[in-house]
Amino acid sequence: MQETKDNTDTEIAYRLDPFPSEEELAPLWRAAWGDDWGGDLAFILTRSLTHACAYAGTRMVGYVNVAWDGGVHAFLLDTTVDPEFQRRGIAKELVRQVADAARERGAHWLHVDYEEKLDGFYKACGFRPTAAGLIRLA
Repeated sequence: MQETKDNTDTEIAYRLDPFPSEEELAPLWRAAWGDDWGGDLAFILTRSLTHACAYAGTRMVGYVNVAWDGGVHAFLLDTTVDPEFQRRGIAKELVRQVADAARERGAHWLHVDYEEKLDGFYKACGFRPTAAGLIRLA
């Protein structure tokens, strides 16, 4: 566990692979996305390459997951920070930690899809634009 202070002096603890409960994730997800969490978190995380969470005390305020193909490709998913804690470097630190862990666990590539408005954030995390394709299935 790594601890740092953000710019409001709130102690933020970063944990790699903490396997949070759905009860921990649900309030963060609702605050950040405006929707209820609809996945099976235990199922998802046991199949992930890595994930990381940020905590202010016992409250989870950040989350990111890395799925993978079982080989060299990893996929960054669900970068989420509670709106109360945004713009403090939490998401960037979460991405850094999972990128390091993915590299150490054998991934050669870390992919991410994002909306255009997040381009500056992901570039600041070290991602570069590439051509990609997308089919909406639902």
